[in-house]
Amino acid sequence: MKLQNRSIVRLAFGLLVACGLLSGCQAGREPEKKNALRIGVSLYRADDTFIGNIRTELEKKAKKYEQETGIKVTLDIQDAKGNQYTQNKQVERFIFLGCDALCVNPVDRTTSSGIIDPAMAADVPVVFFNRQPVEEDMDRWDKLYYVGADAKESAVLEAQIVADQYAKDPASLDKNGDGVISYVLLEGESNHQDSLIRTEWSVQTLKDCGVPIEKITGGIANWERSQASALMEQWLLAYPDKIELVISNNDDMALGAIDAMDRAGINRIRVVGIDGTTPGLDAVKSGKMLGTVSSDKSGYADAIFTIAASAGLGEPISEKIGLTDGKYYWTTQNHVTKDNLNP
Repeated sequence: MKLQNRSIVRLAFGLLVACGLLSGCQAGREPEKKNALRIGVSLYRADDTFIGNIRTELEKKAKKYEQETGIKVTLDIQDAKGNQYTQNKQVERFIFLGCDALCVNPVDRTTSSGIIDPAMAADVPVVFFNRQPVEEDMDRWDKLYYVGADAKESAVLEAQIVADQYAKDPASLDKNGDGVISYVLLEGESNHQDSLIRTEWSVQTLKDCGVPIEKITGGIANWERSQASALMEQWLLAYPDKIELVISNNDDMALGAIDAMDRAGINRIRVVGIDGTTPGLDAVKSGKMLGTVSSDKSGYADAIFTIAASAGLGEPISEKIGLTDGKYYWTTQNHVTKDNLNP
């Protein structure tokens, strides 16, 4: 072999060795820590009062996290407007844009595959909240999480408000003095797990507490104030002087019932709700609502963001979150009446 050719071979060999050494160093080096975090958030409906409260708290958490860690946070918040197809497209867009994690308030809890499938394929963790996917879907992957309030606990606390009031002053509920409290029931969406559970356990708890109740009628108002108002208006006409109590699956529907009562000039009917929204708490304070059940919305949003941020960065979820079965977080709740409402 000529000297020139041998020199070329030695040079090539040296380069190969150098590359091997460099790659070995790279393999042993820890990956660089991210200095930015992008989280896609899809809301089933941005005009839902409770979801609006959670969104506000979530934005606060993101800003606080930036200040504390120096990691820039981009929250890409989208409104699905009650359309599952729209939400699925939003999820696909989030993944295309390189989001590190997704926070999804699903439109239809029973059809989560359109969210889970692309997220799994792209290895992007998902934090569902407020509307719990079915257990079979949640068990499909170890990077799926859920944050919400225990619906049974919500219902029991709501019923306790009525039971406590009855024990203290039966006549304040039994307006006609016939020994029975006649009630109407406002329900959320027919396929929403919270609606079904809140309906069942609010009524059952009142019975268990020995409160004499009789159902007049009920209807589905889909969590909406306007729909509940329309239903209540019909019921006031159909059952004049008979309704004594409104049990509502959430505050917005409770407020809708109050709207109808205000139009009719009626203030004798007691109303209870769930969610502890800002307008709901205002109604409790003014005496228009007997009480509501309030979840810790700050803690609720903190859990959503903390899980999403940790999972998005590939870090273990903080033990302070206290996940059940490694994927569920249940926020604390308490019943609120005028007597215990903070000024």
